[in-house]
Amino acid sequence: MLVDGFGRRIDYLRLSVTDRCDLRCTYCMPKGFKGDEEPQQWLNFDEIERLLAIFARLGLKRVRLTGGEPLLRKNLPDLARRLAALPGIDDLSLSTNGTQLAKYACQLRQAGVSRLNISLDSLDRSRILQLTGRDVLPHVLEGLEAASAAGFRMIKINMVATAGMSEPDIDAMVGFCAERGFVLRLIETMPMGEAGRKAGFVDLQPIREGLRERFGLIDGVVPGGGPARYLVSPDRRLQIGFITPISQHFCETCNRVRLSADGILYLCLGQEAAVDFRTPLRNGCSDAEIAQRIGQALLARPARHEFRELPGRSVRFMSSLGG
Repeated sequence: MLVDGFGRRIDYLRLSVTDRCDLRCTYCMPKGFKGDEEPQQWLNFDEIERLLAIFARLGLKRVRLTGGEPLLRKNLPDLARRLAALPGIDDLSLSTNGTQLAKYACQLRQAGVSRLNISLDSLDRSRILQLTGRDVLPHVLEGLEAASAAGFRMIKINMVATAGMSEPDIDAMVGFCAERGFVLRLIETMPMGEAGRKAGFVDLQPIREGLRERFGLIDGVVPGGGPARYLVSPDRRLQIGFITPISQHFCETCNRVRLSADGILYLCLGQEAAVDFRTPLRNGCSDAEIAQRIGQALLARPARHEFRELPGRSVRFMSSLGG
């Protein structure tokens, strides 16, 4: 029942539980940004659970908890436990920058989170400081160790392709992930807000072909609901995904929408189409009325983004939408 006007089935929701973050990544937030939402504007856990239960009855299968940094939301493992128990939700995952992960990895796994995506753009400590504004590499590595010990079904490392990233940087990350059994994903920056536009665009297509040649990789498939296209080694010890919204967009197969912490459903990262669900949740609308609103929203979903044609259109920050 979750089908948009172009016949695409929507079975994946990225749920932002906070727009706050303890890092200031250069491609995500403009310098000095302090415009976070206040907590009273966020959906509470009861509202989130009710809304996602309605989505699940309509056919939602996958939920990813995001932020900002989702582990800054108080009692997040409790919310994860409630969402994992919803009938119809088959896959609950979480994206994090890893700074808080050492504290919460076991709780998240016990709550029902099965997969993790962890942002790590370099293994060079000074480079991480430059990119994030904080000297956090040791904390992230500690979080990765805790996550490995907790027994998550899959851990993916998200590495954003930014200006200054070199072949040795990538090769070091390839070796790091292969040694530990992590899936590496390289991601093109998008012109989201001022920070995204200033980050500069790095085309992943030449990098993809270079990695294919250097490591003897072949086309492959890795489980997950996202848009990455993968190369794998014949023994599958090495798995590298490429998320290429600019150089090779995937709009025709896009299966996801995004819900912000304040209850706004965003239908496309590169368009302004959005629908408020906080107001009907708090104004006494029935589940049937909210379900109808979801269906109407999906019919307004655009065919594709226009990042190349209109790179200045999107003024939102990635931190508020969870990517």
